[in-house]
Amino acid sequence: MISSYRRVFAHRGTRLMWSTGIVARLPLSMMTLGIVLLVSALHGSYALAGQISAAYVIGNAAAALPHGRLADRFGQARVLSVDAVVFGFTTGLLVVSVSRGWPSPAPHALAVVAGAALPQVGAMVRARWSALVDDPVKLHTAYAAESVADEVVFVVGPALVTFLSTLAFPELGLLVTMAVGSLGPLALAAQRGTQPPVAARGHRRDVARMPWGRLVPLAVVATCMGGMFGAMEVATVAFAEDAGRKAASGAILAVLSVGSLLAGVVAGGRVWRLSLPRRLRGGVGLLTVGFVGVPLVTGLWMLGAAMFATGMAIAPTLIALFSLVQEHTPGGRLTEAMGLISTGISAGLAPGTYFAGVVADAHGGANAFWVCTVAAALALAATWACGDAPGDDRTPATVTA
Repeated sequence: MISSYRRVFAHRGTRLMWSTGIVARLPLSMMTLGIVLLVSALHGSYALAGQISAAYVIGNAAAALPHGRLADRFGQARVLSVDAVVFGFTTGLLVVSVSRGWPSPAPHALAVVAGAALPQVGAMVRARWSALVDDPVKLHTAYAAESVADEVVFVVGPALVTFLSTLAFPELGLLVTMAVGSLGPLALAAQRGTQPPVAARGHRRDVARMPWGRLVPLAVVATCMGGMFGAMEVATVAFAEDAGRKAASGAILAVLSVGSLLAGVVAGGRVWRLSLPRRLRGGVGLLTVGFVGVPLVTGLWMLGAAMFATGMAIAPTLIALFSLVQEHTPGGRLTEAMGLISTGISAGLAPGTYFAGVVADAHGGANAFWVCTVAAALALAATWACGDAPGDDRTPATVTA
Protein backbone atom coordinates (compact mmCIF):
# COMPACT_ATOMS: atom_id res chain seq x y z
CA MET A 1 0.00 0.00 0.00
CA ILE A 2 2.77 2.47 0.93
CA SER A 3 4.63 1.68 -2.30
CA SER A 4 1.59 2.80 -4.31
CA TYR A 5 1.77 6.25 -2.74
CA ARG A 6 5.55 6.43 -3.15
CA ARG A 7 5.25 5.86 -6.89
CA VAL A 8 2.71 8.63 -7.23
CA PHE A 9 4.66 11.19 -5.20
CA ALA A 10 7.84 10.44 -7.14
CA HIS A 11 6.61 12.93 -9.75
CA ARG A 12 8.40 16.24 -9.44
CA GLY A 13 6.60 18.91 -7.45
CA THR A 14 3.72 16.70 -6.32
CA ARG A 15 4.63 16.65 -2.62
CA LEU A 16 4.70 20.43 -2.37
CA MET A 17 1.53 20.65 -4.47
CA TRP A 18 -0.28 18.18 -2.22
CA SER A 19 0.78 19.80 1.05
CA THR A 20 0.04 23.30 -0.21
CA GLY A 21 -3.35 22.09 -1.38
CA ILE A 22 -4.17 20.97 2.15
CA VAL A 23 -3.43 24.39 3.60
CA ALA A 24 -5.18 26.22 0.77
CA ARG A 25 -8.44 24.31 1.16
CA LEU A 26 -8.68 24.60 4.97
CA PRO A 27 -11.38 27.29 4.62
CA LEU A 28 -13.57 24.60 3.08
CA SER A 29 -13.98 23.06 6.54
CA MET A 30 -13.69 26.28 8.55
CA MET A 31 -15.91 28.92 6.96
CA THR A 32 -19.41 27.54 7.51
CA LEU A 33 -18.64 26.26 10.99
CA GLY A 34 -16.89 29.54 11.81
CA ILE A 35 -19.97 31.47 10.70
CA VAL A 36 -22.22 29.25 12.83
CA LEU A 37 -19.99 29.71 15.88
CA LEU A 38 -19.67 33.47 15.40
CA VAL A 39 -23.34 34.22 14.73
CA SER A 40 -24.66 31.90 17.43
CA ALA A 41 -22.23 33.39 19.97
CA LEU A 42 -23.06 37.02 19.19
CA HIS A 43 -26.74 36.76 18.24
CA GLY A 44 -27.93 33.53 19.88
CA SER A 45 -29.72 32.16 16.81
CA TYR A 46 -28.90 29.00 14.90
CA ALA A 47 -31.52 29.90 12.32
CA LEU A 48 -29.71 33.17 11.52
CA ALA A 49 -26.39 31.34 11.52
CA GLY A 50 -27.83 28.83 9.08
CA GLN A 51 -29.11 31.61 6.84
CA ILE A 52 -25.74 33.35 6.60
CA SER A 53 -23.94 30.03 6.13
CA ALA A 54 -26.42 29.14 3.41
CA ALA A 55 -25.76 32.48 1.69
CA TYR A 56 -22.05 31.73 1.78
CA VAL A 57 -22.39 28.27 0.23
CA ILE A 58 -24.88 29.52 -2.38
CA GLY A 59 -22.25 31.98 -3.55
CA ASN A 60 -19.67 29.21 -3.60
CA ALA A 61 -21.97 26.91 -5.57
CA ALA A 62 -22.84 29.56 -8.13
CA ALA A 63 -19.18 30.36 -8.85
CA ALA A 64 -17.62 26.89 -8.77
CA LEU A 65 -18.39 25.96 -12.38
CA PRO A 66 -17.31 29.33 -13.86
CA HIS A 67 -14.11 29.10 -11.80
CA GLY A 68 -13.29 25.76 -13.40
CA ARG A 69 -14.00 27.08 -16.87
CA LEU A 70 -11.82 30.14 -16.30
CA ALA A 71 -8.99 28.00 -14.91
CA ASP A 72 -9.07 25.74 -17.97
CA ARG A 73 -9.05 28.76 -20.28
CA PHE A 74 -6.65 31.20 -18.62
CA GLY A 75 -4.63 28.98 -16.30
CA GLN A 76 -4.97 28.23 -12.62
CA ALA A 77 -2.38 30.77 -11.48
CA ARG A 78 -4.41 33.78 -12.61
CA VAL A 79 -7.69 32.52 -11.20
CA LEU A 80 -6.18 31.51 -7.85
CA SER A 81 -4.46 34.87 -7.42
CA VAL A 82 -7.61 36.92 -8.02
CA ASP A 83 -9.73 34.62 -5.88
CA ALA A 84 -7.33 34.79 -2.94
CA VAL A 85 -7.41 38.59 -2.79
CA VAL A 86 -11.19 38.91 -3.15
CA PHE A 87 -11.83 36.15 -0.61
CA GLY A 88 -9.62 37.78 2.01
CA PHE A 89 -11.21 41.20 1.57
CA THR A 90 -14.84 40.08 1.65
CA THR A 91 -14.35 37.64 4.53
CA GLY A 92 -12.87 40.44 6.61
CA LEU A 93 -15.91 42.60 5.88
CA LEU A 94 -18.19 39.68 6.76
CA VAL A 95 -16.62 39.43 10.20
CA VAL A 96 -17.05 43.16 10.73
CA SER A 97 -20.70 43.08 9.62
CA VAL A 98 -21.61 40.29 12.04
CA SER A 99 -19.63 41.74 14.93
CA ARG A 100 -21.11 45.22 14.58
CA GLY A 101 -24.62 44.01 13.91
CA TRP A 102 -25.04 45.39 10.42
CA PRO A 103 -28.68 44.93 9.37
CA SER A 104 -29.71 42.33 6.84
CA PRO A 105 -29.01 41.71 4.06
CA ALA A 106 -25.48 43.12 4.46
CA PRO A 107 -23.95 40.04 6.17
CA HIS A 108 -25.78 37.73 3.77
CA ALA A 109 -24.54 39.64 0.73
CA LEU A 110 -20.96 39.64 1.96
CA ALA A 111 -21.23 35.91 2.67
CA VAL A 112 -22.36 35.33 -0.93
CA VAL A 113 -19.36 37.22 -2.33
CA ALA A 114 -16.93 35.49 0.02
CA GLY A 115 -18.31 32.12 -1.01
CA ALA A 116 -18.09 33.00 -4.68
CA ALA A 117 -14.45 34.04 -4.26
CA LEU A 118 -13.36 30.91 -2.35
CA PRO A 119 -10.75 29.26 -4.63
CA GLN A 120 -11.76 25.81 -5.91
CA VAL A 121 -8.54 24.27 -4.68
CA GLY A 122 -9.71 20.65 -4.53
CA ALA A 123 -10.89 20.65 -8.14
CA MET A 124 -7.74 22.40 -9.33
CA VAL A 125 -5.33 20.05 -7.56
CA ARG A 126 -7.19 17.00 -8.92
CA ALA A 127 -6.91 18.49 -12.41
CA ARG A 128 -3.17 18.90 -11.84
CA TRP A 129 -2.89 15.22 -10.91
CA SER A 130 -4.74 14.23 -14.07
CA ALA A 131 -2.26 16.24 -16.16
CA LEU A 132 0.78 14.82 -14.35
CA VAL A 133 -0.21 11.14 -14.12
CA ASP A 134 -1.27 9.15 -17.17
CA ASP A 135 -1.39 5.66 -15.63
CA PRO A 136 -4.94 4.73 -14.45
CA VAL A 137 -3.74 2.83 -11.39
CA LYS A 138 -1.47 5.70 -10.31
CA LEU A 139 -4.29 8.16 -10.88
CA HIS A 140 -6.47 6.03 -8.63
CA THR A 141 -3.88 6.41 -5.87
CA ALA A 142 -3.49 10.14 -6.57
CA TYR A 143 -7.21 10.72 -6.16
CA ALA A 144 -7.11 8.68 -2.97
CA ALA A 145 -4.32 10.96 -1.73
CA GLU A 146 -6.58 13.93 -2.46
CA SER A 147 -9.41 12.36 -0.51
CA VAL A 148 -6.98 11.86 2.34
CA ALA A 149 -6.04 15.53 2.01
CA ASP A 150 -9.73 16.44 2.19
CA GLU A 151 -10.08 14.48 5.39
CA VAL A 152 -6.95 16.05 6.90
CA VAL A 153 -8.65 19.36 6.20
CA PHE A 154 -11.84 18.20 7.91
CA VAL A 155 -9.89 16.85 10.88
CA VAL A 156 -7.84 20.01 11.42
CA GLY A 157 -10.26 22.69 10.23
CA PRO A 158 -13.29 22.17 12.51
CA ALA A 159 -11.15 21.63 15.60
CA LEU A 160 -9.01 24.66 14.78
CA VAL A 161 -11.87 27.08 14.07
CA THR A 162 -13.79 25.89 17.14
CA PHE A 163 -10.74 26.29 19.37
CA LEU A 164 -9.98 29.76 18.00
CA SER A 165 -13.60 30.94 18.17
CA THR A 166 -13.94 29.89 21.80
CA LEU A 167 -10.39 30.80 22.91
CA ALA A 168 -10.38 34.58 23.15
CA PHE A 169 -13.13 36.17 21.05
CA PRO A 170 -15.55 34.57 18.54
CA GLU A 171 -14.23 36.53 15.55
CA LEU A 172 -10.77 34.94 15.78
CA GLY A 173 -11.80 31.73 14.02
CA LEU A 174 -12.97 33.47 10.85
CA LEU A 175 -10.04 35.90 10.87
CA VAL A 176 -7.57 33.01 10.80
CA THR A 177 -9.67 31.37 8.08
CA MET A 178 -9.42 34.58 6.08
CA ALA A 179 -5.61 34.57 6.32
CA VAL A 180 -5.25 30.89 5.40
CA GLY A 181 -7.73 31.21 2.53
CA SER A 182 -5.71 34.03 1.02
CA LEU A 183 -2.10 32.91 1.54
CA GLY A 184 -2.63 29.21 0.71
CA PRO A 185 -4.04 29.72 -2.81
CA LEU A 186 -1.35 32.31 -3.56
CA ALA A 187 1.30 29.70 -2.67
CA LEU A 188 -0.39 27.14 -4.95
CA ALA A 189 -0.63 29.68 -7.76
CA ALA A 190 3.15 30.14 -7.58
CA GLN A 191 3.69 26.44 -8.38
CA ARG A 192 3.38 26.72 -12.15
CA GLY A 193 5.34 23.52 -12.80
CA THR A 194 2.38 21.34 -11.85
CA GLN A 195 -0.27 23.53 -13.45
CA PRO A 196 -2.21 21.87 -16.32
CA PRO A 197 -1.39 23.30 -19.74
CA VAL A 198 -3.65 26.03 -21.06
CA ALA A 199 -5.08 25.41 -24.53
CA ALA A 200 -3.93 27.86 -27.16
CA ARG A 201 -6.56 30.37 -28.24
CA GLY A 202 -6.75 28.95 -31.72
CA HIS A 203 -7.58 25.47 -30.44
CA ARG A 204 -10.35 26.33 -28.01
CA ARG A 205 -13.03 25.64 -30.61
CA ASP A 206 -11.80 22.05 -30.81
CA VAL A 207 -12.34 21.33 -27.11
CA ALA A 208 -14.60 18.30 -26.69
CA ARG A 209 -18.13 18.71 -25.44
CA MET A 210 -18.97 18.03 -21.84
CA PRO A 211 -20.72 14.67 -21.26
CA TRP A 212 -23.63 16.23 -19.41
CA GLY A 213 -25.66 13.03 -19.49
CA ARG A 214 -23.01 11.38 -17.33
CA LEU A 215 -22.08 14.36 -15.18
CA VAL A 216 -25.50 15.68 -14.15
CA PRO A 217 -26.51 12.54 -12.18
CA LEU A 218 -23.14 12.66 -10.42
CA ALA A 219 -23.73 16.32 -9.57
CA VAL A 220 -27.11 15.39 -8.07
CA VAL A 221 -25.43 12.81 -5.84
CA ALA A 222 -22.88 15.46 -4.83
CA THR A 223 -25.66 17.92 -4.00
CA CYS A 224 -27.40 15.45 -1.70
CA MET A 225 -24.10 14.63 -0.01
CA GLY A 226 -23.47 18.34 0.42
CA GLY A 227 -26.81 18.65 2.19
CA MET A 228 -25.71 15.86 4.50
CA PHE A 229 -22.38 17.59 5.26
CA GLY A 230 -24.00 20.98 5.90
CA ALA A 231 -26.65 19.58 8.22
CA MET A 232 -24.02 17.54 10.03
CA GLU A 233 -22.02 20.62 11.04
CA VAL A 234 -24.98 22.54 12.43
CA ALA A 235 -26.46 19.48 14.15
CA THR A 236 -23.13 18.63 15.80
CA VAL A 237 -22.68 22.16 17.19
CA ALA A 238 -26.27 22.21 18.47
CA PHE A 239 -25.97 18.71 20.00
CA ALA A 240 -22.78 19.67 21.81
CA GLU A 241 -24.33 22.89 23.11
CA ASP A 242 -27.39 20.97 24.35
CA ALA A 243 -24.94 18.79 26.29
CA GLY A 244 -23.25 21.87 27.74
CA ARG A 245 -20.00 21.30 25.80
CA LYS A 246 -20.26 23.44 22.68
CA ALA A 247 -16.47 23.51 22.21
CA ALA A 248 -16.51 19.71 21.79
CA SER A 249 -18.30 20.02 18.44
CA GLY A 250 -15.04 20.60 16.57
CA ALA A 251 -13.48 17.50 18.11
CA ILE A 252 -16.50 15.37 17.18
CA LEU A 253 -16.38 16.53 13.57
CA ALA A 254 -12.66 15.80 13.58
CA VAL A 255 -13.34 12.26 14.81
CA LEU A 256 -15.67 11.69 11.87
CA SER A 257 -12.95 12.88 9.51
CA VAL A 258 -10.36 10.61 11.13
CA GLY A 259 -12.57 7.64 10.29
CA SER A 260 -12.91 8.88 6.72
CA LEU A 261 -9.16 9.52 6.45
CA LEU A 262 -8.23 6.00 7.56
CA ALA A 263 -10.70 4.45 5.15
CA GLY A 264 -9.40 6.68 2.34
CA VAL A 265 -5.79 5.60 2.91
CA VAL A 266 -6.77 1.94 2.70
CA ALA A 267 -9.01 2.48 -0.33
CA GLY A 268 -6.23 4.24 -2.22
CA GLY A 269 -3.69 1.51 -1.64
CA ARG A 270 -5.70 -1.34 -3.13
CA VAL A 271 -7.10 -2.26 -6.54
CA TRP A 272 -10.84 -2.73 -6.76
CA ARG A 273 -12.83 -5.33 -8.68
CA LEU A 274 -16.16 -3.56 -8.27
CA SER A 275 -17.14 -1.03 -10.91
CA LEU A 276 -17.05 2.63 -9.95
CA PRO A 277 -20.86 3.11 -10.03
CA ARG A 278 -21.31 0.13 -7.72
CA ARG A 279 -18.68 1.44 -5.34
CA LEU A 280 -20.39 4.82 -5.31
CA ARG A 281 -23.75 3.20 -4.61
CA GLY A 282 -22.33 1.03 -1.84
CA GLY A 283 -20.60 3.94 -0.15
CA VAL A 284 -23.69 6.13 -0.14
CA GLY A 285 -25.71 3.18 1.14
CA LEU A 286 -23.37 2.83 4.13
CA LEU A 287 -23.68 6.56 4.84
CA THR A 288 -27.47 6.26 4.83
CA VAL A 289 -27.38 3.37 7.30
CA GLY A 290 -24.96 5.28 9.52
CA PHE A 291 -27.12 8.38 9.69
CA VAL A 292 -30.17 6.35 10.60
CA GLY A 293 -28.40 5.53 13.86
CA VAL A 294 -26.70 8.86 14.65
CA PRO A 295 -29.90 10.77 15.66
CA LEU A 296 -30.68 8.05 18.21
CA VAL A 297 -27.48 8.36 20.25
CA THR A 298 -27.30 10.00 23.67
CA GLY A 299 -24.18 11.66 25.01
CA LEU A 300 -21.09 13.10 23.35
CA TRP A 301 -19.00 9.93 23.62
CA MET A 302 -21.67 7.87 21.86
CA LEU A 303 -22.00 10.54 19.19
CA GLY A 304 -18.24 10.53 18.59
CA ALA A 305 -18.21 6.74 18.17
CA ALA A 306 -21.18 6.80 15.79
CA MET A 307 -19.65 9.61 13.73
CA PHE A 308 -16.32 7.77 13.48
CA ALA A 309 -18.01 4.65 12.14
CA THR A 310 -20.17 6.60 9.71
CA GLY A 311 -17.22 8.67 8.54
CA MET A 312 -15.40 5.58 7.30
CA ALA A 313 -17.73 5.56 4.28
CA ILE A 314 -17.06 9.16 3.23
CA ALA A 315 -13.60 9.08 1.61
CA PRO A 316 -14.14 5.87 -0.43
CA THR A 317 -17.42 7.33 -1.70
CA LEU A 318 -15.79 10.60 -2.75
CA ILE A 319 -12.92 8.74 -4.43
CA ALA A 320 -15.43 6.83 -6.56
CA LEU A 321 -17.37 10.03 -7.30
CA PHE A 322 -14.39 12.05 -8.52
CA SER A 323 -13.00 9.06 -10.42
CA LEU A 324 -16.25 8.74 -12.35
CA VAL A 325 -16.00 12.42 -13.26
CA GLN A 326 -12.43 11.98 -14.51
CA GLU A 327 -13.36 8.85 -16.44
CA HIS A 328 -16.15 10.56 -18.38
CA THR A 329 -14.58 14.00 -18.97
CA PRO A 330 -12.20 15.13 -21.76
CA GLY A 331 -8.89 16.38 -20.40
CA GLY A 332 -9.27 19.95 -21.63
CA ARG A 333 -12.38 20.45 -19.50
CA LEU A 334 -11.52 18.47 -16.39
CA THR A 335 -11.22 21.42 -14.00
CA GLU A 336 -14.64 22.61 -15.13
CA ALA A 337 -16.11 19.14 -14.56
CA MET A 338 -14.53 18.88 -11.13
CA GLY A 339 -15.99 22.30 -10.42
CA LEU A 340 -19.42 20.93 -11.28
CA ILE A 341 -19.11 18.41 -8.46
CA SER A 342 -17.90 21.14 -6.12
CA THR A 343 -20.94 23.15 -7.21
CA GLY A 344 -23.17 20.24 -6.33
CA ILE A 345 -21.65 19.81 -2.88
CA SER A 346 -21.84 23.54 -2.18
CA ALA A 347 -25.41 23.74 -3.45
CA GLY A 348 -26.38 20.99 -1.02
CA LEU A 349 -24.63 22.66 1.90
CA ALA A 350 -26.99 25.63 1.75
CA PRO A 351 -30.30 23.84 2.38
CA GLY A 352 -28.57 21.37 4.68
CA THR A 353 -27.28 24.06 7.03
CA TYR A 354 -30.55 25.98 6.89
CA PHE A 355 -32.93 23.11 7.60
CA ALA A 356 -30.68 21.69 10.31
CA GLY A 357 -30.60 25.14 11.95
CA VAL A 358 -34.38 25.38 11.91
CA VAL A 359 -34.78 21.87 13.36
CA ALA A 360 -32.09 22.51 15.99
CA ASP A 361 -33.79 25.69 17.18
CA ALA A 362 -37.20 24.00 17.38
CA HIS A 363 -36.39 20.43 18.46
CA GLY A 364 -32.74 20.27 19.57
CA GLY A 365 -29.46 19.10 18.09
CA ALA A 366 -30.18 15.36 18.14
CA ASN A 367 -33.25 15.74 15.94
CA ALA A 368 -31.30 17.97 13.53
CA PHE A 369 -29.32 14.87 12.51
CA TRP A 370 -32.47 13.55 10.79
CA VAL A 371 -31.77 16.15 8.09
CA CYS A 372 -28.51 14.24 7.43
CA THR A 373 -30.48 10.99 7.21
CA VAL A 374 -32.89 12.39 4.63
CA ALA A 375 -30.05 13.89 2.55
CA ALA A 376 -28.12 10.59 2.54
CA ALA A 377 -31.23 8.67 1.49
CA LEU A 378 -31.80 11.09 -1.39
CA ALA A 379 -28.16 10.65 -2.46
CA LEU A 380 -28.64 6.88 -2.45
CA ALA A 381 -31.70 7.21 -4.67
CA ALA A 382 -29.75 9.45 -7.05
CA THR A 383 -26.94 6.90 -7.48
CA TRP A 384 -29.28 4.65 -9.45
CA ALA A 385 -29.28 7.27 -12.22
CA CYS A 386 -25.50 6.73 -12.50
CA GLY A 387 -26.05 3.14 -13.73
CA ASP A 388 -23.20 0.85 -14.71
CA ALA A 389 -21.81 1.98 -18.04
CA PRO A 390 -20.61 -0.59 -20.55
CA GLY A 391 -17.05 -1.53 -19.76
CA ASP A 392 -17.18 -0.55 -16.12
CA ASP A 393 -16.58 -4.10 -14.96
CA ARG A 394 -12.87 -4.35 -15.66
CA THR A 395 -9.91 -6.31 -14.60
CA PRO A 396 -8.28 -5.16 -11.38
CA ALA A 397 -5.27 -3.73 -13.18
CA THR A 398 -7.31 -1.08 -14.94
CA VAL A 399 -9.88 -0.04 -12.40
CA THR A 400 -9.51 3.57 -11.32
CA ALA A 401 -10.87 5.18 -8.24
